[in-house]
Amino acid sequence: MTAAAASLVEIMKGSMNPLNPIRTGLKRSGKLRAKVRAILFDVYGTLFISGSGDISLSMNSMKEGGETQLENLLKKYGLSSEESTSGTTDGMTVGKTAGKTVFKRYRREIEENHARLRAQGIDYPEVEIERVWMCVLGIKNRDLALQFSVEYESLFNPVWPMPDLQYVLQVCVSNELPTGIISNAQFFTPLLFEVFFGAPAEEIGFEQDLIFYSYRFMRAKPSLYLFERAREALEARGIPVLNALYVGNDMLNDILPADRTGFQTALFAGDRRSLRLREEKPLRRDLKPDIVITKLTDLTDCITREWGVD
Repeated sequence: MTAAAASLVEIMKGSMNPLNPIRTGLKRSGKLRAKVRAILFDVYGTLFISGSGDISLSMNSMKEGGETQLENLLKKYGLSSEESTSGTTDGMTVGKTAGKTVFKRYRREIEENHARLRAQGIDYPEVEIERVWMCVLGIKNRDLALQFSVEYESLFNPVWPMPDLQYVLQVCVSNELPTGIISNAQFFTPLLFEVFFGAPAEEIGFEQDLIFYSYRFMRAKPSLYLFERAREALEARGIPVLNALYVGNDMLNDILPADRTGFQTALFAGDRRSLRLREEKPLRRDLKPDIVITKLTDLTDCITREWGVD
């Protein structure tokens, strides 16, 4: 890990506080169609409790009291909340930076980036969030933008590992089950494993060729793109996609594209904050996950024996 990444990890560690999942009321159900020979996960709301429910929510909405928190963060980085514009501080433009105003700029910059990428034929675009902040705040120093991004995310989308995450990964490793990630994410997402487990994802059970973060491809779920790349990686290992299980908490962003790409699917209904049934969405009305699980340890039955396979 580079010195810059280590510094970001320390910032993240300093802002983390324990979170507990909130029961959803759903029960474990369903059955698998084929033996599970690989398992891939969503991150926010599945591997990690997400305080906002999803990484996209911290990018698209402002929680109550958030404007004040954002303004305090801006002040910490040398930005004024005054109406006038004057001078610079450490490369940052000082000016009209009240929390509400800056958040509007932030949303607009994301929307403009999405529009530009859609014009290039990308159905569900992703942004590089540090570059968004560089534009919004007038920051030329990318390292500074990375730090600001980490602190913003820690404020508006605090996270904590789901119960028994490390145990389930150990079960995957001991059973030689290839394990991966398909997730909407930003540069700080891989650092979560360093923060909580002291090692990158690749050293605690995840396979490097089976990790697909949206910011690396500029494409986000529910696009099929990341799932298609994962299917190719699995087939290169000799694993048919039907023998791969994808686990996620969102019927639209997770279960729909995974199902359309040929994966078996597990809806993770382990935390009310992040469970997204999306019943109002026409695209998912006839869609059902193969199984519903309410805790990560339910997956051990998929790994160690054939849960419900005919």
